[in-house]
Amino acid sequence: MAKKSKEAEKDEVIVDVEEVYSKTEDFINTNQNLIMGVVGGIIAIIVAFYAYNRVYLEPLEQEAHGQMFAAEQYFQKDSFDLALNGDGNYLGFIDIADEYGNTSAGNLAHYYAGICYLRTGDYETAIEELESFDGSGEMLGAVAVGAIGDAYMELDDVDEALTHYEKAIAASENNFTSPIYLQKAGFAAEKAGNFDKAIDYYTQVKEKYPTTNEGRNADKYIARAEANLN
Repeated sequence: MAKKSKEAEKDEVIVDVEEVYSKTEDFINTNQNLIMGVVGGIIAIIVAFYAYNRVYLEPLEQEAHGQMFAAEQYFQKDSFDLALNGDGNYLGFIDIADEYGNTSAGNLAHYYAGICYLRTGDYETAIEELESFDGSGEMLGAVAVGAIGDAYMELDDVDEALTHYEKAIAASENNFTSPIYLQKAGFAAEKAGNFDKAIDYYTQVKEKYPTTNEGRNADKYIARAEANLN
């Protein structure tokens, strides 16, 4: 079979391109109203998103942060009731989370509320608030998950506590939260009678974070777990 010349192949390509262009042009002409509607819809969505952020969400965010300031001041003074419920002039974390839930401040209010409830002994509500906080990808998210573990420990649900300490360890590996939750996981494992697992957690603290307080104290906890194991 004879091979096509380069010129013939070039002509075929030109013909193919022209055919595709012709079909595309026909499709556009036939569906012009539909295409314009789709394009118009996309533009409308972009404009609406921009307007929502600039006209509605940004002012709401500023307003929420203004309300948060007083609640955070009460939180730092351990005035947890005022931090949660407000002082009559400024909202507390409960109302901020409810009224500004679609803002970053409203989201953060769930975290603060959860810690307030944890510190005041309302562990079930603490868990609810902390689970409502979206802190994924942040160190604070690991702290929130670890705090849920603390609440479960207070409720004597060691299995759930250990699960959340492990999640907190995995959520953000760093020199601050990781040794804390490895050590707490070791405590929870000891309480559950799983001394092998406890030794493993304490050993990780010792080897990975030797310069932290938890790392420096790891040997005594390893010795305690080993004594219970034997």
